[in-house]
Amino acid sequence: MRSIRAAAAGAVTLSLALAATACGGGSATGGGSNDSPKTLTYWASNQGASIEIDKKVLQPELDKFEKQTGINVKLEVVPWSDLLNRILTATTSGQGPDVLNIGNTWSASLQATGALLPWDAENFGKIGGRDRFVDSALGSTGAEGKDPAAVPLYSMSYALYYNKKLFADAGISKPPATWDELVADGRKLSEDGKWALGMEGSNPSENIHHAFVFAKQHGADFFTADGKADFTNDGTVAAVKQYVDLMAKDKVIAPGNAEYAQNQSVSDFAKGKTAMLLWQSASANLASQGMSEDAYGIAPVPVQSGTPGTGKQVNSMVAGINLAVFKNTDNTDGATKFVKFMTSDAEQKILNKAYSTIPPVKSAQSDAAFATPANAVLKDTLAKSAVALPQVADESQFETAVGTAIKGLFADAAAGRPVTTASVKAALEKAQQQMPAA
Repeated sequence: MRSIRAAAAGAVTLSLALAATACGGGSATGGGSNDSPKTLTYWASNQGASIEIDKKVLQPELDKFEKQTGINVKLEVVPWSDLLNRILTATTSGQGPDVLNIGNTWSASLQATGALLPWDAENFGKIGGRDRFVDSALGSTGAEGKDPAAVPLYSMSYALYYNKKLFADAGISKPPATWDELVADGRKLSEDGKWALGMEGSNPSENIHHAFVFAKQHGADFFTADGKADFTNDGTVAAVKQYVDLMAKDKVIAPGNAEYAQNQSVSDFAKGKTAMLLWQSASANLASQGMSEDAYGIAPVPVQSGTPGTGKQVNSMVAGINLAVFKNTDNTDGATKFVKFMTSDAEQKILNKAYSTIPPVKSAQSDAAFATPANAVLKDTLAKSAVALPQVADESQFETAVGTAIKGLFADAAAGRPVTTASVKAALEKAQQQMPAA
């Protein structure tokens, strides 16, 4: 397992090697083949409470695909802490899977390497057409004006999960709608060894997702309109400080959360150690850890004031997982069949039910399973108050550099070191210096 700092170095290397030979399936050429028509390697991202749970969800479906096609799929579930670094390494080493999951925010960065199969009209035609997918999901599949680098698989948005009993015990009658309300409620909830809110301070991707939303709510962004990094503008600095201050100043997040990186905050919420959780489509994860749906409520992520919507009322990034094919796979036909299988109506219903996510395939969304109160909040957020992260070639470097900078600020907060506007700006300035030159 490589460190986050190693991933950052890999990300910068990626941006400097946009013409690097694509990889996949062991082929060393720049294009695909069908030299191994009976096998595929699939890297799946960790969506459930553990890798073992993901294997239990996915393996029966892969067995079903093998029975239908005769193609054996070798599955590897990759932790989020490793996934981007593994992909970056694969794009330059020539050694990688045939098919893989990518966080939808990485689409444009990985597209810029030339390593992924472009989903032009012909390739979309092989899986039923582009118009099967919802627009918000397609908006996070690559740079505008280019053929998508991947196909949407799971759609998600953030929501606020709250423990009904802990709220009632604290005399709180409804979930907070603004950050001021969350902090006020949080101070009532943070006592007797329990804390108000769980976070993953050592998870760069989670840090970016929340900081991006806070920036939007401050009327700011991490990139200018022409795609240049702008991490130190006043609105962005204020946004990152407000996020970290939930631990540093407001004291509604446990200092130990600065070290959390992979699902620990979900586990704490499921065990009743925290009263609130900001997470993407958490219901299935919570159920797998023994938490009843009756034990918690689901509400939109807070805003600065008013109610969620467009502009400064944004309260989620457009989250999701895309399915990509390495361009030089040695089973091009099989990889395309696998994407068609995974995005079929039947599989979309099975997989998105299992992960409490929203199908990006329009026809699959009509299933009754996606009309629950929990899914109603997620679908409403995706439709009305979520925005895609910047689809720019440097996006993955941005996630690594800024996400790691925020990780350091959480470490300062946990250690009792002051988190000031100046220290936040200095951390973001250092992160901007790690970005490729314009």
